[in-house]
Amino acid sequence: MQNPDWTSPTTRFRPILLVAGTSAIVLTLEVIAGRMMAPYVGVSQETFTGVIGTILAGIAAGASIGGRLADSRDPRTLIGPALALGGLLSWLTLPIVRVLGPAVGTSPFGIVILAAGGFLPPALVLSSVAPMVSKLELSSLDESGSVVGRISAAGTVGALVGTFVTGYVLVATMSTQWIVILIGAIAILTGVALIARGGTRPVSNGAAVALLVVPAFGAATARPPCDRESAYFCIRVERDAERTSGRSLILDRTRHAYVDLDDPKHLELRYTRLIADVINATGSGRLDSLHLGGGGFTLPAYLAATRPGSSNVVLEIDPELVDVARDDLGLDPGVATVRVGDARTAFSDIGGDGYDIVVGDAFASTSVPWHLTTVETMDEIARVLRPGGLYVMNVIDGGANRYARAQLSTLAARFDHVAAIQPTGGVPTDQRVNQILIASDRPIATPAIRPGDGVFVPEDEIGDLINGAPPLTDDFAPVDQLLLR
Repeated sequence: MQNPDWTSPTTRFRPILLVAGTSAIVLTLEVIAGRMMAPYVGVSQETFTGVIGTILAGIAAGASIGGRLADSRDPRTLIGPALALGGLLSWLTLPIVRVLGPAVGTSPFGIVILAAGGFLPPALVLSSVAPMVSKLELSSLDESGSVVGRISAAGTVGALVGTFVTGYVLVATMSTQWIVILIGAIAILTGVALIARGGTRPVSNGAAVALLVVPAFGAATARPPCDRESAYFCIRVERDAERTSGRSLILDRTRHAYVDLDDPKHLELRYTRLIADVINATGSGRLDSLHLGGGGFTLPAYLAATRPGSSNVVLEIDPELVDVARDDLGLDPGVATVRVGDARTAFSDIGGDGYDIVVGDAFASTSVPWHLTTVETMDEIARVLRPGGLYVMNVIDGGANRYARAQLSTLAARFDHVAAIQPTGGVPTDQRVNQILIASDRPIATPAIRPGDGVFVPEDEIGDLINGAPPLTDDFAPVDQLLLR
C-alpha cells in the first residue's frame, strides 16, 4: 500500500520532480566532466567519448540496482539516502579527479579510468532513484504503462534541462567547482529532507549523512588546480624564476605561450621563433595579419613591435583568455583587434584578399580543433589571403607523424606551394613536438632559422613527408586519433 503523504494533492508532483532532478544532476556532471578532466587528459573527442560512455554505464547500472533494491525493500526508506549519498559522491568527484588525474595518462584507457573513478559512482547512485519512484507510483498493472512512460519522460526532460542549463548558463557564470558544490548540496538537502519526513531509520540515516557531509564538503572546496577557469580551459599564469618579466601561460596541462612583459620582441618558445622566422623571410614593412587563436598574444605583440603600423586581427574563442592576456600578460589594447568567437564561423564576416599573413595557432590542449584542419577551412584561409600571402600553421605531433602528414596533405590540396619546418634531427619517435607548416600560392622563401630550432623542408621534399597521407575534410578529420599517443 502506498504512503498517503506521497500521493496527496500537495505532493503529487514530487515523483516527477525527484526523477527530473536526479537526471538533471547526472547530466550536469556529464557536461562538466570533460572540463574537470581536461587539465590531466586534455580536451579531445576521446575525452568526451570516455565521459559519455561512463555516464551511460552509470545510468544503466543505477537503474538495474535501484530496481532490484525497490523490489526487496520499501522504496520510501531508500530514496532519501540515495539522494544524499549521490550528492556526497558528486562533491567527491573534485578530489578524486585531482588525485587520479596526474597518474592515469592520456590514453583512452586512462581517460576511461579517470571518468569512471570520478563520475561513475554518483551517476549510478542518483540513477537508482527513478526505479524506486516508479515502484512507489505503481498501484495497479492496469496503469503500469502510463506510470513508466511518465517517469521515463520526467527523466528525459530533467536530462535536457540539466544539459542546456549547464552548457549555456552555468559554465558561463560559475566555475566547475561551484557547479559541483551547488548540485551536490541540492541532492544532499533533498535527501536529508526526505529522511527527516519519514522512513524506517531516519535518525541513523541522517546521522550517517551528517558524518560524511563535513569531510566531503571540505574535499570539494579544496583549491582547484588553476588560477582561473573558463568554459574552455583551466588557466594558470606562472612567473619565470630566471627572468623576472617572463610569464608562462598554462592551459590545462600544456604551456601555450610565454610573454616578456618588458620586451615583446623576446620569443622564448621555439615555435614562436620559427613562425617569426617564416614571417621575417617575406621582407620588411607593415603587415596585415590574421591570427587563429590568441593565447598569450605573443606573436601579435611581436609584429606590432618589429613592424610598426602593422594590423593584427585575432580570432579567440575564449573571452577569459583575452582578459588574462590584458590583466596578467601585459597585452596592450592597441596591439590587436580581438574578435571573440569560433575562428571557423568568423570567416563568414571576413572579406577576401585582406591579409598578408594568416597564423594558425589554435589549440584544444595539444591538438588543433578538428574543424580548423580541413580542406574546407583551407579554402576560407586562401580566400582571405592576398596574392602571395602566407598561411603559417603550428601543429604538434610525433612518431609516425600521421596527423602532421595529413595536415600537409590538406594544405597541398588547396595551395600550390607547401613547406615545413621540422625539429633538428627529425621528428622524435616517442614524443610530440611543434612543427611549422607553411602554405602559399607563390613560392615560399627559405627562412633564416636559428641553429637548433629546426630544419626547413622545401617544397620539392614535401611529397616524401606526406607519403600518401589523405587530406582532412569536414566529413573525415580524425585529428585526435591520428596524433601520437
